[in-house]
Amino acid sequence: MIHLYKSNGFNMVLDVNSGSVHVVDDCVYDVLSCMNEGKNAEEAAEALSSKYAEQDITEAREEIQELTDNGMLFTKDIYENAIDQFSNRPTVVKALCLHIAHDCNLACRYCFAEEGEYHGRRALMSLEVGKKALDFLIANSGSRRNLEVDFFGGEPLMNWDVVKQLVAYGREQEKLHNKNFRFTLTTNGVLLNDEVMEFCNKEMGNVVLSIDGRKEVHDHMRPFRKGAGSYDLIVPKFQKFAELRHQDKYYVRGTFTHYNTDFAADVLHLADLGFKQISVEPVVAPPTEDYAIREEDLPVIFEQYDILAREMIKREKEGRGFNFFHFMIDLTGGPCVYKRLSGCGSGTEYLAVTPWGDFYPCHQFVGQEDFCLGNVYEGVKKTETVNEFKKCNVYSKKECSQCFARFYCSGGCAANSYNFTGKINDVYEIGCKMQQKRIECALMIKAALAED
Repeated sequence: MIHLYKSNGFNMVLDVNSGSVHVVDDCVYDVLSCMNEGKNAEEAAEALSSKYAEQDITEAREEIQELTDNGMLFTKDIYENAIDQFSNRPTVVKALCLHIAHDCNLACRYCFAEEGEYHGRRALMSLEVGKKALDFLIANSGSRRNLEVDFFGGEPLMNWDVVKQLVAYGREQEKLHNKNFRFTLTTNGVLLNDEVMEFCNKEMGNVVLSIDGRKEVHDHMRPFRKGAGSYDLIVPKFQKFAELRHQDKYYVRGTFTHYNTDFAADVLHLADLGFKQISVEPVVAPPTEDYAIREEDLPVIFEQYDILAREMIKREKEGRGFNFFHFMIDLTGGPCVYKRLSGCGSGTEYLAVTPWGDFYPCHQFVGQEDFCLGNVYEGVKKTETVNEFKKCNVYSKKECSQCFARFYCSGGCAANSYNFTGKINDVYEIGCKMQQKRIECALMIKAALAED
C-alpha cells in the first residue's frame, strides 16, 4: 500500500507498511499513481505515453522497480496476521493519570471536565488515595522499570501539597522496588509561582501549560468564573517557566475551536512569545456545541496546517525554529510496534484515578459509570471491559485498516470514538481527516528540511 500526495511543491510518496518516504519527480509520481489505481507497469507506461518521453518512463519504471526490490515500495503488511496474538497479549500497567483535583479556578467553555467536576462532585485527592494508586502501579507493572504518573485535574495546583507528598512517596518507593517514576503535571498557570516552578524543574519530567494562543482567543474560551480573562496573568509566568526549563521538557498546549479556525496564527503567536514546544489541538465536542469543529470547517483547517508547515520550514532555516507537537514525526525510530498498532493503551496499560480512587480507562471516561473498572483498594475488577480495550487496534476498524496514516495515529482515540459513535472501537471521522492532513504536512516538512 502506498500513499501519494502533493504538498508545497513536493511529490510525496509514503510506503505505508515499511514507513519509507520518497520525494519523486513528476514522471515517477504519475507512473506510481497509475499503479496505485490497479494498473501494472506496462499499462501505466502506455497510459502516460502521450505525456512523457519513452526514455523518461523507462527510467521511472526502473527506479520504481529498484525501490520495490529493496523493500521500500509496495511492501507487505507483516503485522496483520499476528494481530490476534497481539490482542491477547498479557499487559502490565505502566502509567496513571492521577486526578489530584476535581476542581478548577477557571471556567473554560470547552472543558470536558465541567470545571473539574467530571459529571460529579468537586473533590481533592487525599494523600492516602494517592499512595494507594502508586502502590497499585508498582504492584501491577510487572518487570517494567519505567513508570509514568501525570498529575491532572481540574487544576492540580489546587492540591499542591498532596502533589509534593506523592512525589516524595514515589521517590521512596522507586528505591525499594527498583522502579523509576517519571512525573508530569498539567496546569492552567493561575497558581503557578516560583516555588512550584522550582519543584517542577527538579521533579517533573514534563509540564503542560494550558494556553490557547492570542489574547482574544484565549480569554474568550478560558475565562475565570466571573468572566475575566486569564491571558495576562499566565503568559509572563509561562515565559519564565519555559526559560527555566531551558525551552525543553514542557509544552504550551492550546485548543482551537470553530471560533478560531485560523489557528495557525495562534501557534505562531505562541512561537513569537518565545515558546519552542507548542501544541494546539482541535477541540473534540458534540456537534450541538457552538464551538465544535464541523465538516465545513475542514478546508480552512487544512489550509491552516499548510500555512503553518510552510512557516515552520522558513523559521527553521532562519534559525528560529520551534516544535509543533502534531508535526513531530520520527522516520528512523519512533514508537514501538505495539504503540503503532494500538495507541495510548487506555484501559489496559494506562488508567485514570479519581480523587476517591476509582479507576477509569482514561481521563475522558471519568464520570461515565459504565467504564469504572475498579478502585485502588480492590484493583481492576471489570476485566471484560479491559479485554474490550485490548481489542482496539488498527486492524479491528475497517477505516483504519485501509488508511495510510494507521501506523502514525495508531487507530485514534477510544474516547472520541465512543463519544461520537457509541463504540470504543470505531473512528471519529472529522478527527481522522485532520490527523491525515497533519501527517502529510509532517512528512513534507521532513522532505523540505532534508533538501539542505
